[in-house]
Formats: sequence, structure tokens, C-alpha cells
Amino acid sequence: MPISRREFLRRSMYTTLGGVGLYSGFGNLRLLQAAASHSNYAFNDYKALVCVYLYGGNDSFNTIVPYDNATYATYAGSRAGLALAQADIQTNSLIPAAFAGGLPGGPPSDGAAYGLHPAMPELRGLFNAGHAAVVANVGSLLYPITQQQFQQGRVQPPPQLFSHDDQTAQWQTSRPDDANANGWGGRMADVLSSGNANPQFSMSMTLSGTNLFQRGVMVNQYAVDPGGVQAMSYLGNGPESWVAGGTTDDTNAYNALIRGPSPSNALERAFAASSSSAVDYYSVLINALGQAPALTTTFPDTELGNQLKMVAQLLQVRAKLGASRQIFFVSASGYDTHTNQLAQQQANLTQLSQALSAFYNSTVALGLDQSVTAFTASDFGRSLSVNSGGTDHGWGGHHFVVGGAVRGQRFYGTMPSLLPTAAGNPDDTGYGQIIPTTAVDQYGATLASWLGVSVSDIASIFPNLGRFNSSNLRIFG
Repeated sequence: MPISRREFLRRSMYTTLGGVGLYSGFGNLRLLQAAASHSNYAFNDYKALVCVYLYGGNDSFNTIVPYDNATYATYAGSRAGLALAQADIQTNSLIPAAFAGGLPGGPPSDGAAYGLHPAMPELRGLFNAGHAAVVANVGSLLYPITQQQFQQGRVQPPPQLFSHDDQTAQWQTSRPDDANANGWGGRMADVLSSGNANPQFSMSMTLSGTNLFQRGVMVNQYAVDPGGVQAMSYLGNGPESWVAGGTTDDTNAYNALIRGPSPSNALERAFAASSSSAVDYYSVLINALGQAPALTTTFPDTELGNQLKMVAQLLQVRAKLGASRQIFFVSASGYDTHTNQLAQQQANLTQLSQALSAFYNSTVALGLDQSVTAFTASDFGRSLSVNSGGTDHGWGGHHFVVGGAVRGQRFYGTMPSLLPTAAGNPDDTGYGQIIPTTAVDQYGATLASWLGVSVSDIASIFPNLGRFNSSNLRIFG
């Protein structure tokens, strides 16, 4: 679908300003040097990570819900007006596998029986078939922290807790201590891209616009619309003319701007480089997608379903892009459920469950189920306590990891208490927000290790990882 000149300029400026921002801070300069020196990655297989970001903060305590009598009673006592029916949860029960081989991951740590929200039968099927796992109580952390340490101020928590913008930035960078940090997906791409046959083609592809998660120093994220690759309509007669060197004034002027001698101004150089790359990427990608067969998997016609459908189409053409490693970003909005949560979360989780299931099925059809892993992330979990028909901004929350390589049908991490604050819940801040027990650093480092990032590079990408008791959750064995 062609885009207007105004829309093109808006997107170009986002890309350019993002690129300039990459060079701020000594930490990023050090990572640039590290990325430049790590050119020894070589892969003889293919792997991709797909970040499914839930904007607004998903209420995971009504996503993964206990149904055994004792724990359900505790849950219902904390969720007045929002508690889901016990029978509905039991119908959608999760059947965890036992601990095996001395590895973490098995039944939930609190010994309770859990099920998924009734809107999620597809994801329940993936879990019970061993293709999905639950990672419990994940959140942004600087250090491990207990309720007493938090309340007495003896351990530093992340700054600006419970703020959408700040917590989104901290989730997507894993660096609460560095406001200028790039995303941990972008940092992974910086060190891994040399292993692709065509490292000039970005291994970071977004189906949901510019995001901080994929912002890197060496590798810029490349945006693809869920409906296909968009052309810039004001450039002459469209992409065929300007890629081929058309003769219109607009085309010639634009080509002179992005292909001419290197400008002296840093902003102009960043703009020219990103625009030139976008033109080159478009030419390769539109040809590759045009030759790909139609997918055999049916996807739901939803915001998230259409994004993941395009990811599946991009997976089909990975070889033509010279890709051995890729990182994708998709997202869904509407998770900030202060009111009307029951209806809103029903719609949200229906979309999530159906889209993730269709995507996993597409990887099976493509023979890539062992090679592609999708995982959820969100601003924060929501409060265990309720307000007027909804929940407030929280902290820790549960997440899903989906893929054939996952040691699925298992819970990882520690399930928190579901007691109300007034009853002395030992895991909340004192206001209903649950304190995380698994750091974003641990979650991200586990995914990075599976993708093929070396131990030394993981330490550079997640410099706070050593503060936590485990650097790998062993979700993949």
C-alpha cells in the first residue's frame, strides 16, 4: 500500500532520530566497540525470536488462575468483583509435567492447580501439548528485593515504578539504571548480525512500528506493515521507478539526497544511511515476498493475528534475505484495564490466544517449530487488588513462551501469594502490587542464550545479570 509524503517524512524522522539517539552515553559506545569486534558468529541453522508486546500492562492474575478449592478461595478474596468462575478455570485447566532431569520447570511452585482464562483454550492446548511454558512473576528489577527491603528502602527498586512509559522502557531495555540504553533485542542483533549471510539486511524486523526493544547501535529495526511492504508513493511512479533509477524530478532529488556524497552533518548522514538502507531492503523484500507461496495456515483477522501472519510470511523468505538469525516485534494494545476489565480482557486474551496458536501452527507447517520461539512481554503486571471494575498498575506478572524448542507444559520461577494486602500478603509492596521474583534480565538472557548469543556477550548485553541467582531459567533445557 503506498504511503503519503507526510507519512513517509514522519517515519523517516522516527528512524533518523532513533539512529542519532543510539550514540548517546558511554555504555552504548562501549557496546558499539564490542559489537564491532564480535564478527566471529557463524551459524549452520536458523533461529528467530518473536517478541509479543502487550501494551498497557496485562493482568496476569486473571490470565493464569488457580482452581483448587483452597487457592481459589484466596484468589477470590483478593479479586472482589473480578474473580472468574472456578468451574470455567477448571475447564481450561493446565496439566503441568513433572520435574525432570534435575532441571527447573515443572508444576507451579505453590503446589496449586491452575488454569487459563476461559478466553484462551488455544493457548491451553499448546501448553498441555508441551509447546508452551509459563514464566512466573517476571518484572523489571535492579536487584532481588523482598517486601521488607522494599518497604524499608534497604534495596534500590527500579525508578518510576508503575509508570507506563518508564516501565515499558525498562522492560524493553532491561536497564532501569540507564535511561539511554538501547533495547536488549537491539543489543542481541548488534552482536549476532555478523552471522547472517547478508548482514547488511536488518535482522530486526518490526510489524508494529518503531520500538525501543529493537533499537541497537549497529542494526536498525526495519518496519514492515502487516499488509505488506509499503512503497513511497510520491517518489515518481512508485518503487519500480526509484529503485531502478527513475527519471522524475522527485526521484532524482531523493536519490541525490540519500546516495550522494556523505554529508558533514551527523543527522543528515543518519537520515541518508537509514533511507538508503530502506530502499535497498524494499527491493529485496518485495521480490522475495512476491515469489513466496501462500501460507497454508489460517490466521485470525485481528491486530495481532495479521502481524503474526506477516511474520510467518517473512519466515518463508528467510533464505532469500540471507538470514540465519532474526528478531521480530509485534504488539497488541488495550491492556490498561482500570475499568471494564472483564469484557476488555476477554477480547484481549481471545485475540492473544488465537493469534499465538495460529502462529505456532504456521511454524509447524513451515517446518520451523523447533527454530522459532515467541514470548510475551508487557509494561508490568497489574495489581492483585481491584478498583472500580478493573485493576491498577502493578509490577510482577506471568508470561508465556511458545515454540517447539521450549521445555513446555511447565511453570518456571516462583508463583506469588494471592492473599489480599490486608491479610498480610508477603509478596506485595503494601498496595497490592506484586514484587517480581524473576528479573527481565533473566528472562531475556535465557532467550538470548537459545538464540545463540555467547556467554560473554550475554554478560555485556545484560550487565546486571550477575546480581541474580540464575542467569538461565533453562526453559530450553
